[in-house]
Amino acid sequence: MNRIKILISLSICMLLMTSCQENNKAIKGMIIPVNPDFFIKENLLQKIETIEYKLSGGTKTECYKLVVKSEPTEHTMGPWCPKHIDDSKEKGGIWFEGGKVYDVDGHFISNIKEFYADSKWSLYNEDGSIKVTFTQKQCEGAAKPDVEEIYKNHCVECQPSFYHEHITTYHIPIKPIYKSKSSKVRRGVMGLAFNGVNFDPPAPTEAILNAHTIAPLDDCGGHVNPHSGYHYHAVTGCTKEIEQSDNHAPMIGYAMDGFGIYALLDKEGNKPSNLDKCGGHEDDIRGYHYHAGEPGGNQIIACLHGEYGDMKVDH
Repeated sequence: MNRIKILISLSICMLLMTSCQENNKAIKGMIIPVNPDFFIKENLLQKIETIEYKLSGGTKTECYKLVVKSEPTEHTMGPWCPKHIDDSKEKGGIWFEGGKVYDVDGHFISNIKEFYADSKWSLYNEDGSIKVTFTQKQCEGAAKPDVEEIYKNHCVECQPSFYHEHITTYHIPIKPIYKSKSSKVRRGVMGLAFNGVNFDPPAPTEAILNAHTIAPLDDCGGHVNPHSGYHYHAVTGCTKEIEQSDNHAPMIGYAMDGFGIYALLDKEGNKPSNLDKCGGHEDDIRGYHYHAGEPGGNQIIACLHGEYGDMKVDH
């Protein structure tokens, strides 16, 4: 009997040791601090500060405070909605469905009943003009979970100029703190590009489509909402990239926990392997880091594996 107890105890110890080793793998690996020089200086409203700040898990640590306008300088914003069913793809943006990216041109809009197999869609008028939210009032009536009845069956387009005065402040830990238990961020922000524009959680496509509206992204994966202004739901290669010395995919920004975010494909067009559920893994050069998801997946990164800071928008 004592021998059985000893064997059971040894087995439990081995399991606990294995679990501990797995959970602490990234903690034992290389921790790469955030490099403030990667951010585009022209997009900053003030010099990046170092302050003590409390993270999501309660840890007080040194963080970078970044104050930005959240508007890109590397690319133009838009277009989003075509204005007529004869418009080419250059007049509209993109939409994602089933993991694929589709051009939102006039044909897409005119064929949307068949695309979604739903006869309730009616996004254009008899003269072929498309129902678009042109004004700030129309944008705000449509770009919310409970879409106002008058703005259902519209292509939702909010202009950056409506929210040009928004100022965004980020707090990001300088040295990431890895946690074995990941955090799902349903609201707020997952990270930011080097231009200061935020990488958002997945767009609420179910609510959008249930109202028979569509809110296209531009070709760079971004669109505008009344709260955070211009933001990204997909990575398509438009923003600043930090090329790596090896074959690895380029770096495109930081997650809110301070770990780096890299593009999906390496220099040979290959996808990374052994990613965890958040879209991250570890190597000997970059430590733990994330890779952006497929542009059609409506998910840049799925969750965060570190204690994270926050984003605040002053309207």
